[in-house]
Amino acid sequence: MSALALDAETLYAELLAQTRALLSRPEWVGAQLVGIWSGGAWLAERLHRDLGRSGSPGVISSRLHRDDFGARGLSATADATKLTESIDGAPVLLVDDVLWTGRTTRAVINELYDFGRPARVGLAVLVDRNGRELPIAADLAAARISLAANQRLHLRREGDAFTLDVETV
Repeated sequence: MSALALDAETLYAELLAQTRALLSRPEWVGAQLVGIWSGGAWLAERLHRDLGRSGSPGVISSRLHRDDFGARGLSATADATKLTESIDGAPVLLVDDVLWTGRTTRAVINELYDFGRPARVGLAVLVDRNGRELPIAADLAAARISLAANQRLHLRREGDAFTLDVETV
């Protein structure tokens, strides 16, 4: 375990404030929140509720478009994509816990376009860390940090609260 301290609840409050501001812009009115399985789905669910939005957020899985499925396999435990509304012509804000290499985001964008053509796609993350392998950038990030290549961040949900753990592998 690392000595790096990240208070997930404080970061969540910052992400909520940033998301509220973004969604008030004219080009984002009516945006759909879509959480990336699994940590992003948890965050999107809570953001959706805390923003007072009706209905429920969508959930999107990267499993069918991953470039490493040969090594990881196709997880039978990961939920499949469930979009609650049509995305055609609508702004979509993808929500994830950690942006690292950009590969999950790339896979999710491919999955998203299997369901239609959104007006725009944005990305909101709890933590944006170093190590990008693709030209993917977060529109919103509660924290931007640098970690060693052998360190991993894990979002954990305990009831309605979040914690972030840093592991050295």
